[in-house]
Amino acid sequence: MKKIFSNTSFRLFLAVIAGLLIGRFATAEVISVILPVKHILGQIIFFLIPLIVFGFITPAITRLKSNASKLLTLSLVLAYISCVGSSVLAALVGYNTIPLMDITPGNEVPRALPEMLFRLDIPPLMPVLSALVLAFLIGVGILLTKSRKIENALYEFQDIVFVMVKRVLIPLLPFFIAANFSVFAYEGDLVSRLPVFLLIILITILCHLAWLTFLYMSAGIYSGKNPWQVLRYYGPVVLTALGSQSSAASLGVAIEQTRKSPALKPEVRDFSIPLLGNIHFPGSVLDIVFLALAVSYLLYGTMPGIEKITLFIPLLAVFGVAAPGLPGGTLFASLGLIQAILGIDEAGIALMITIFALVDSFGTSHNITSDGALSLILTKYSEKKEQESIVDR
Repeated sequence: MKKIFSNTSFRLFLAVIAGLLIGRFATAEVISVILPVKHILGQIIFFLIPLIVFGFITPAITRLKSNASKLLTLSLVLAYISCVGSSVLAALVGYNTIPLMDITPGNEVPRALPEMLFRLDIPPLMPVLSALVLAFLIGVGILLTKSRKIENALYEFQDIVFVMVKRVLIPLLPFFIAANFSVFAYEGDLVSRLPVFLLIILITILCHLAWLTFLYMSAGIYSGKNPWQVLRYYGPVVLTALGSQSSAASLGVAIEQTRKSPALKPEVRDFSIPLLGNIHFPGSVLDIVFLALAVSYLLYGTMPGIEKITLFIPLLAVFGVAAPGLPGGTLFASLGLIQAILGIDEAGIALMITIFALVDSFGTSHNITSDGALSLILTKYSEKKEQESIVDR
C-alpha cells in the first residue's frame, strides 16, 4: 500500500508531460476522441468517492467501541481542532499570498473545443455529504445495537472498497490527468504557468512548518515539558514519510521512535500514537485548502468567498479526522465536498490531484510528526487526572 501513491506520483509526472505534448500538437479530431475518454474516466473516479467515504468511515466509527474513554474523546477533539487550525492557516495564507502571484488567467481567448463524440454519464449512488451522514448514522447505530454481523460485513466491504481504489481509481488517475492536461494544452499555453506550481508547493511547505511549530510550542506550554524531547526522535519518521507518502507506512517507525522519548507517558504513548496516526491528518487538509484557493484563482481568476471557506473548513476537518486509510485518501474522499461547496469543476480537480501528488510527501510528514505534539498534551492530561484522583482519595 505504501508504494501506491509514490508510484502514481511518478506516473503523474509522465502523464502531465504526455498530456501537454499531445495537446500541443493535437488536431481537433484527436481532441474530440480525448474528450469522451476524459469524461468517462472522471465519471468512474467520482462514482467511487461516496463508496470510499462510506466504506472507510463507518468501520472506523464501529471500532471506537473498545476505546470509549475520556482520553479517546480528547484525542478526537484535539485532532479535529488541529485540522481546523491548519486549514484556517492555509486559508489565511492563501487569501493574502495567492493574489500577489501572477497566476490569473491570461487575456488570450482559448481555442474552442470540438464536440464530444459520445457521452456516457455514470452518476454516483449518492452525494458525498449523504454518504458522510449515512456513515455516521450507520456507525452509531451499530454501536448502539451491537450488530456484529453488519459490523463484520462492513469490514469486508471496506476491503472491497480498498481493492477498487487500488485496482481501479489509482491506475486510472494518470490517464485522467493526461487527458485533462492535453485539453489544457490544446486550449492555450499552460507550460508558462508551471513555475507557479513550484511556488505553490514552497508556500505549503512553509505553512506545514508554521503549524508544526505552533502545535509543539502549545504542547510544551501546556505540559510544562520541553517539546524537543519528543520532536528530536522524529527524524527517521519524517524520512520514512517522505519516501513512502503514507502515514500508515510511517506509523511503525513512529511507534518505535517515540518510545525513546522521556517526555511521553508509556501507556498514553502506546495508545495515542497508533490512534492519531489514523485520525489526525492536518497536513493533508492544509494542502487541500491552499490548493483549492490556488487552483480556483488559476482557472477562474477568483477565489471562493469567505462564506464558502467558512463552511468548507469544518466539514473538511471531518475528513481530516476520519480520512480513508490509504495514500491520498483525504483528497479523494473530499473531492465531492470540493465540488459541491467550492464549485471547482473536473479540470480544477485534475489540477488539484496533480499538485497534491507533488506535496503529499510533505503533508504526510506533517501528519505523522504532529502526532507527537498531541501525545504530549494527552500525557499531561493523563497525569493531571491521576493527581486529581490521588487527591480525591
